[in-house]
Amino acid sequence: MSSKKKIVEICHKVYDKGFVAAYDGNISCRTEDNTFLITRSGICKGDISEKDIIEINSEGKILKGKFKISTEHKIHLCAYKNRPEVNAVVHCHPVYSTAFALLGKGLSEHYLPEVLLTLGKVPLCKYATPSTDDVPKSLKPNIIHSWAMLLENHGAVTFGKTLEDAYYKMEKLEHYSKIILLAKLLGKPRKLSGKNINDILKISERTYGIKPDKRNI
Repeated sequence: MSSKKKIVEICHKVYDKGFVAAYDGNISCRTEDNTFLITRSGICKGDISEKDIIEINSEGKILKGKFKISTEHKIHLCAYKNRPEVNAVVHCHPVYSTAFALLGKGLSEHYLPEVLLTLGKVPLCKYATPSTDDVPKSLKPNIIHSWAMLLENHGAVTFGKTLEDAYYKMEKLEHYSKIILLAKLLGKPRKLSGKNINDILKISERTYGIKPDKRNI
């Protein structure tokens, strides 16, 4: 499947999942030529087709495509410039994750082993006016090691080694946010202890060869 087709497929998924509404969100990936394919501005992700994917360079200049570039392309380019292992970015406004972002809270405490290993800490990026250079600046404190971030009064962004990886990180983030919200409504959820975390990391490294960045734990 071509990268454009995969972006379209994931756009339809995020819309069907309710991670975006109306014209919200944008999705991109890196090409073999180190250019970037990204969804255009002003289109519902449920209606998007391959013609709505534009190609840009690292400065945000349109190389191919006749539509307007999303004002949020700076989020994507910030990730690509700072993380050579990142090949895809998914930005959405998922309900439960964005609810935490509106409270000015990141998801920095560990409750579920699989989230610890796949996402690690999910930091909060301080509010920045959309489309300005303050947006990538807000990502900078955590961009080197984070795989998922909450954007204060805005939404969420996830990074992946592939388009599928970035999408599933967004799906995991929203699922996790929903679980934590419901658990806190019911009472006080139990956090993983330091020993729990160390045991999980040891087993993960020994069994799967996964060694998460300690800055993200």
